[in-house]
Amino acid sequence: MAAASEPHASPFSAAELEFLAEDEMIEIVPNLRMDPLNFISGDFGPFRPQIATQVPLWLAVALKKRGKCTIRAPEWMSVDKLAQVLESERDSEKFQPLPFHYVEISRLLFDYAREDIPDIYMVRSLIEDIKDVRFHKIGTGLEIISKERTYALRLKNLSAMEANIVRPFITRALETFYKLSSSEMIQDSDHVPNRPAQPTNRGPRLLEYLLLLIFSGN
Repeated sequence: MAAASEPHASPFSAAELEFLAEDEMIEIVPNLRMDPLNFISGDFGPFRPQIATQVPLWLAVALKKRGKCTIRAPEWMSVDKLAQVLESERDSEKFQPLPFHYVEISRLLFDYAREDIPDIYMVRSLIEDIKDVRFHKIGTGLEIISKERTYALRLKNLSAMEANIVRPFITRALETFYKLSSSEMIQDSDHVPNRPAQPTNRGPRLLEYLLLLIFSGN
């Protein structure tokens, strides 16, 4: 209800982002023999003991809960890979590429497949450190918006959770800057004789374009 009454509320809750992340593919190793499973989203299987196969995360979790498989942690969740990402995050102003739902995927695996994740405590610590560094970068970017008249800000490689958090603030900030800019343009036009009339309905289209820049991967 709160989201419906507040137009700038975060579009998705944490649970909704987790639901979307469950469609990501992940590798499992079944311990049973089973024919292919047919779902609206596709067919998965057949399943053979000790033969790895790809399934959506939601199906992997369902099978794991029933003791029907083990889950192989994604390659990016290894200690070596995460340590490299953390070092790069600290050394660069740019956001390092990570899965769009890296936060939700790791949380689900920590909850339901902790015994399948090598060095889980180190992995969890590295992911938390990466999140902290990336949030610091986001905070720096938002300070630029709050202190300067900024018409576009590109934050490439944001994750779903990160984009979901910053989107409402950036939207409000850009709307405010546009309104202030429009007011100044109107005042300036009053002092310029015979100046052609300027269109006044570009706000929504401008904001759509700016948001496209902000959250595009280019």
